[in-house]
Amino acid sequence: MLGHPEKLIDFAWRSEHEMTVTAKAIIDAFYGRRPSRAYWEGCSTGGRQGLKEAQKFPEDYDGIAAGAPANPFSLISAHNMYVGVVSLKDPANYIPPAKYPLIHQAVLNACDALDGVKDGLLTDPRKCHFDPAVLQCKGDDEPTCLTAPQVQTAKRIYGPVVNPRTSKEYYPGLEPGTELGWNVLAGGPQPFTAVADFFKYVVKQDPNWDWRTLDFDKDVELALTVENGLTAAVDTKMDAYQRRGGKLLFFHGWTDQNVPPRNTINYYSSIREAMGGAKNDDWMRLFLVPGMNHCRGGEGPNAMNLVEALDNWVEHEEAPARIIATHFTDGKPDRTRPVCPYPLMQTYKGTGSIDDAANFVCNAP
Repeated sequence: MLGHPEKLIDFAWRSEHEMTVTAKAIIDAFYGRRPSRAYWEGCSTGGRQGLKEAQKFPEDYDGIAAGAPANPFSLISAHNMYVGVVSLKDPANYIPPAKYPLIHQAVLNACDALDGVKDGLLTDPRKCHFDPAVLQCKGDDEPTCLTAPQVQTAKRIYGPVVNPRTSKEYYPGLEPGTELGWNVLAGGPQPFTAVADFFKYVVKQDPNWDWRTLDFDKDVELALTVENGLTAAVDTKMDAYQRRGGKLLFFHGWTDQNVPPRNTINYYSSIREAMGGAKNDDWMRLFLVPGMNHCRGGEGPNAMNLVEALDNWVEHEEAPARIIATHFTDGKPDRTRPVCPYPLMQTYKGTGSIDDAANFVCNAP
């Protein structure tokens, strides 16, 4: 993108729209008729691009599954860089990946049972008020404890990214339960390449820029100016998409190690507020998946047929009341769970196998 600002537009929204228009034309030319339905399923950048499609080109898709939206890219880049900088700039702050399981297990010990079942998953990590200080070393650094600087690093990873001058919050932090995936942003030796390159080539426009010099006041504000809303799919009024019968299914893993799920909750909630509250449940729903990492994988059930859910919603007006997620080990299914429309949460009935979705219901938290 250095010296080619049009490529930022391609990345933001244009490539997806052009792909869609061209694909429909090819189908029309080959089959002699245009497709009767069009569905989008995308995650991360694909989640943000799906939202941009609904906002900018509401006629392109009948149903959109937008997962873990990296939205807006300027601010998720700031978040990812923050985790990298606080972890890697000062060697004393670095938490070796070998200690991630130690922190993760301490989180589970403190919070796993809060949802009524000990299953290695946090149904709602927001209820987990874990303090990494419980792991602080009494003496020298050991594999079984955290040094005082490492404790502070863990707290910063869980905490939001804020402007150091104005205290304005840019982005929420990662949730308790994400620890096994911290190596993506905090494992080093440098911050996550995709976001470091965004600041280097798009924001600072300097191939020699050093990530250690990142200013979380001036540089983040500069990023917002340079990006100028291109990658921000944050409109709260989606009247055109809703009126044409479009369905929007958000999904996000609670143990997402790249994109904090609270940002998606905040955005989803802002749309509902702007467009009249609960009446929007017939065209827009959010599904939060316990134990799912960024877009896929993780310790919890995370394989879901989202296109089938969209198709039933569009074709038959059957808004998904729950979506069954499956966990696989070595290619074999070993646990299923219902994923519930927010704010409902999966709740164990109290009897039967905790590995069978039939023994869980969707209840108010």
